[in-house]
Amino acid sequence: QVQLVESGGGLVQAGGSLRLSCAASGSIFSIHDMGWYRQAPGKQRELVAGISRGSSTNYGDSVKGRFTISRDNAKNTVYLQMDSLKPEDTAVYYCNAEVRTSTATVYVRPYWGQGTQVTVSS
Repeated sequence: QVQLVESGGGLVQAGGSLRLSCAASGSIFSIHDMGWYRQAPGKQRELVAGISRGSSTNYGDSVKGRFTISRDNAKNTVYLQMDSLKPEDTAVYYCNAEVRTSTATVYVRPYWGQGTQVTVSS
């Protein structure tokens, strides 16, 4: 069993900053890709940012230049630094991790956090 616990969501004014954290725990052999997704009311879930074990990153077009994803492998934690926030960034943000849980197989399964609300006021 793997759990992802998020923190850092909240209410912020447009132009402000927020930092999200997501810590993975449980039966973890290794964590591969990690990322952040978001879903706003009436919209599809979208990839915000992803990061590999080697810390290569990719970002959704709408957040490039404003958000920064990073990870601390020793702490099994991924972060999302959000700067220059816009009202359009308002959404529930979900942490994702691709986790190998056993030495008996190399199969990697996705796990999700509970989601944290980010609200940006205009």
